[in-house]
Amino acid sequence: MARRVSCRPVSSRLLSVLLVLALAPVAGADEGPLDSWLKARVREHAAWFASQTGGDGRSAAGPGLWRERTGDDPGIPGFVPPTSLAPLIRAVEAGVVNITTVAPRDSGLSGMKKATGSGFVLTPDGLVLTNNHVVAGARQIAVRLSDGREFSAGVVGRDASTDVALLRLNGAEAEDLPALYLGNSDRLEVGDWVVAIGNPFGLDHSVAHGMISAKERVLGVGQFDDFIQTDALINPGNSGGPLFNMKGEVVGVNTAIISQGQGIGFAVPINLVKDLLPNLRENGKLERGWLGVVINDDGQGGERRAPLVKDVYKDSPAAAAGIRPGDRLVAVNGRAIGSYLQLLRKVALLAPGTEARLSLLRDGATMEVTVRLTVRPAPEAQQALGLIQRTSTDQDVGLSLVDLTPEVAAPLGEEAWAGALVSGITPGSPAFQAGVRVGDVVTEVNRRRVKDAAGARAALAKGSAGASILLRVKRGDALQYVAIAR
Repeated sequence: MARRVSCRPVSSRLLSVLLVLALAPVAGADEGPLDSWLKARVREHAAWFASQTGGDGRSAAGPGLWRERTGDDPGIPGFVPPTSLAPLIRAVEAGVVNITTVAPRDSGLSGMKKATGSGFVLTPDGLVLTNNHVVAGARQIAVRLSDGREFSAGVVGRDASTDVALLRLNGAEAEDLPALYLGNSDRLEVGDWVVAIGNPFGLDHSVAHGMISAKERVLGVGQFDDFIQTDALINPGNSGGPLFNMKGEVVGVNTAIISQGQGIGFAVPINLVKDLLPNLRENGKLERGWLGVVINDDGQGGERRAPLVKDVYKDSPAAAAGIRPGDRLVAVNGRAIGSYLQLLRKVALLAPGTEARLSLLRDGATMEVTVRLTVRPAPEAQQALGLIQRTSTDQDVGLSLVDLTPEVAAPLGEEAWAGALVSGITPGSPAFQAGVRVGDVVTEVNRRRVKDAAGARAALAKGSAGASILLRVKRGDALQYVAIAR
């Protein structure tokens, strides 16, 4: 039989020992100075111990080393511990769909291949949202709802740069469908709980939960990089499925994974999708709107700052709206912007002809202007407007370079006149394909140090025709070499 031992807490036993030592003086001896001092210390300890335990011998706050909550402590303000996600999942899972495509095999092989992905119902009359890579090149698209109904579908519009596609279900029965609500991805915070529902590896309506791990992740896949990172499990087949917040609203479209990692997935923010959807519905592709400004500061670095207008193209939408050099653009359609890339994303996703409401800061005062965007002119037309000053070598590689003046360098946390700042990259150009990014600082060209844009252009011009160009660029705190083939 096991022996049962009853033991009082260590702190209670310690107090008892001290009391015995203090209250039991040596027999026949008079009380000395040490005895009086010891009794006073014991009384002080007993008073402190009672205040910490409430008189029951158990510590509510720990012995000065940690905190524990008492029964009447309300806990973390505004936080309600969840018990189950089942009610949320029951409420939204009907709007998640399985997508199956049939497409020709790659590399000239004969026959067809089947692939699966996910999506969700956007409108009750049959619009469905998914990833572009799920339906790109498909000859046939089948969409199956959670209740077993299956529809053929056609592509309304798609865009590879954002990996978003809009589908339309065919058939008279495609009505009163379980459309989902869209949320506001700008309000997401790191640590918010999210739920991903999709069809990984063909397993219908698989549910994974996690949290927001990071926002505005740049993966180097294009100029619209602005991914939500989550540790909710996203696997092949989840692509195009919804990422829900705890209100059951779609806050992202699951789109990417890192093959070398586990528990790392990425989703396109739903607010970016909202800006793109009218463009896809009307034009079938991304027709990029044009504002007509030259930005001096892309806002990257330690401090997020609204983009500063350096110049305004004459006869451009910005000029017609009264935007001037020196204005800071702080919001587009009520959504704050803190960098050049954010401005580029928000404007380029709006279709030509769209009226956009811009908030700007001028001489310390905030004002709003309405701009009707137009079609982005070709580089030759922009040059004719007199604001693009590039040599032929700049255009060859697709780089726009500006001086790293003290005014430009300070908000970026860079050293003035320590290189040339990349202020723009032509999509599809050699620099774009080599991985050069807006915000990089070019410090060397073909092993020659450069301190400004003119020096960088001169070094570029010395290169032989057809020869590759070796750039040394500073990106954040890292220095790296980039080879540009031309």
